[in-house]
Formats: sequence, structure tokens, C-alpha cells
Amino acid sequence: MFDNSIKAYEEAKEVIPGGVDSPVRAFKSVGGTPPFIEKGEGAYLFDIDGNKYVDFVQSWGPLIFGHADKDVEKAVIETAKKGLSFGAPTTLETELAQEIVEMFDNIDKVRFVSSGTEATMSAIRLARGVTGKNDIIKFEGCYHGHSDSLLVQAGSGLATFGSPSSPGVPADLTKHTLLCEYNNIENLKKCFEDSSDISCIIIEPIAGNMGLVPASPEFIKACRELCDENGALLIFDEVMTGFRASLKGASGILEQQADIITFGKVIGAGMPVGAFAASKEIMGHLSPDGAVYQAGTLSGNPVAMSAGLVNLKKLKSNPEIYEQLNAKAVKLVTGLKEVATKNNIALQVDTRGSMFGFFFCEEVPTNFKEVGKCDFDRFAKFHHEMIKKGFYFACSQYEAGFISTAISDKDIEACIEAANEVMKNL
Repeated sequence: MFDNSIKAYEEAKEVIPGGVDSPVRAFKSVGGTPPFIEKGEGAYLFDIDGNKYVDFVQSWGPLIFGHADKDVEKAVIETAKKGLSFGAPTTLETELAQEIVEMFDNIDKVRFVSSGTEATMSAIRLARGVTGKNDIIKFEGCYHGHSDSLLVQAGSGLATFGSPSSPGVPADLTKHTLLCEYNNIENLKKCFEDSSDISCIIIEPIAGNMGLVPASPEFIKACRELCDENGALLIFDEVMTGFRASLKGASGILEQQADIITFGKVIGAGMPVGAFAASKEIMGHLSPDGAVYQAGTLSGNPVAMSAGLVNLKKLKSNPEIYEQLNAKAVKLVTGLKEVATKNNIALQVDTRGSMFGFFFCEEVPTNFKEVGKCDFDRFAKFHHEMIKKGFYFACSQYEAGFISTAISDKDIEACIEAANEVMKNL
């Protein structure tokens, strides 16, 4: 059933570390061999063994219209025929920036980069440059890419100065990163008591890297107020949630506004792209207008810009899509919850727009430590059996799932039926 993928994985491990170019793809959290994908079409993935899967990952979020969307595909092909990259300005960059800016009251300018990691790293540098301060606050379980100052291990329940969670990251760099428990206001206050040198808070307002765990409105309000009181900036990492959780991402759901927003995924429609955005006053500190330096040879490359432009225009012209996507997400997780209950299995579920998450545990997790108490072995067994039945979920309980417009009610109903069979033996 997976013979070709097994062979391909062994060959890949000879020339690629771990056989993959991003660690989660190795399926270490769930066991087994990762299927090697040959193509995607709408709601489905097809691997090199000929297996077909309903895809609830959608390239980790960007494919809101499914795989090989005809409109995106056409724009990419037409743009690529003119050249893949110039290292020079194009009007496509301006057009995509305009589409983004006009949707938000709190941002005036956008700088495009090539990845989410680059976007968050640059946003933090900008915040430090604007405030003249060095320390940052991040939260346990929030992933903002693999730049040095953000690879910090989870600490105790109390605020603490971070230490590196990866070899190759000097402690001198992470000493300016204060670690706080997600959704813990008292913990957050203590960070500001511990340091008068805080430049910014960076947060996934709807966390998607510890499963789907939304920040409470009270917690986001505390983030905003503490930043204002202490001369710090608030950064919303919306690389995952931007144009996913709603047309305006988490920013469109929450009452509080960020000073800087980072984007990715949906604004590239599957092409490598990221961005950070803020008011003209804050962005005025960025080179070449200001002294904060940031650059990238392939930033704003025309192929990625054309793909993102089509994606956003389709979403803006059909805002009802979000209600339809959320209805599908709710149908999926409600069905999973029902069959779990039927089989005497504790399962917690949630959705935000077209994002969804589920945890095998007794109580709804609100932070990283609580997610860590969930039944990972049961999740691994569930994932393993569901993939054999043709349903491709994120290969870690620490990851959110995604719905695309291409996934049908019939696909969801078939998934729930398969889950019922699997849960009988979990």
C-alpha cells in the first residue's frame, strides 16, 4: 500500500537530513512512513503508490480553494512565462499590498518577504528599532519560525528568561526572550515586572502550533493594555490565521488591534511568501526610509505575488465563503466528537473559520502544558488508521487542520463514518 513511499523515504534520507525538508513531515509524532505526494487536485492528494486522500492539511493552510485551483494556476503560468524573478520592483507587489492594506484600519504599508519565519524575525527587529528596547515576550506553544531568538524552550509556569531549545542557538541571543504561559494574565504581568526593556509581545492570537488553541479576549486585551502602558509594540503573528480565520484573520474576530501584523500562507496561495505590515509611522523606520535594515533577493517575486493576488481577490469578492468553510469545519469536528462520545473516548474540538482542531483529552486545553497532557498515543493510532482509510490529517496533535472550498459535505461525511470505525478500536 505504501511500498513506493517507503522506498522513496529511504532514498531521501541518504541525501536529505531525516529525509524531509521540514521536520514534522517525517511523521515522527505518529509513526509510519510519510506518503510521498505525486499531485494534488481540489480536495485530494495522490501519492506515488496511487493512494488518494481527502486532504485536511491543504499545504498547512494556504490552499483555501484547494489544490491546483484553476484561477491561481492560470495566473502563475501567465506570470512565469514573463520571467520567474527580476530582483527589481513590479506592479504586482503594489497591487497585492493595496489589497491587504485596504482591509485593515491599523496598517498602511506592507513589506513582502519569502517566508513566515522571515516575516516574524523582521517584525521583531522593526519593533526593537522603533522602541529602542531589546527584550521580547513570546508564549509557550506559539511557533513563530526558526530564527534564533524565537527558538526558546518551554519554561516553568512562571515567567522566565528563555534558554535555547536547539543546538546552534547561542544563549546570548535568547537571553532577551521572555517566556510566558499562553492565556495567563498574571504570568504576563510578571514579565513586565521583570524587565523594563521589553520592545514587543509577539503572539499567535489564535494559536495553530499547539493544535488549535485561541487566546481568550481577556488575555488579548491584557496584551494590548500592557504594551500601551510600557511603551512596547504588539505583534500579531497571522502567518497561519491571516485570511483564514476570517477575511481579516484573527484581527477581524478580536476587538484589540496589533501594532504590527505578519502574514503568509494564504497571501501566496501555496507559493513561498510572507509579509509584515504596520502603520506608516512604524514602517517609516524600515530601510530605505529608515535605519532598520531588511532585504531579500526574491522578496515580492512576481509569481508568488500573482498567486496571492488572485487568492485575495477571490476571497474579497465572495466573503460568504467563510461562513461556508466554517460550517464544514463545524460539521467535521461535531461529527468526530459524536463518534468519539459514542465510543467512550474523550475528545475536545474547536474551530475558527476554516481552521479546526481536536484533542484526545478530558478538558479543553488553553495552553501548551495542557495540550501536552493529551493522549498523543491515541492521536497517533487515530492518524495512522485514518490515513489508511484515505483521510490525511496533520501529522501531530500540535498542529491545526484546514478546510478548503474543494472539500465537500460528502467528503466530511465519509471521514466521520471512517472515524467511527477507527474509534471502535482506539
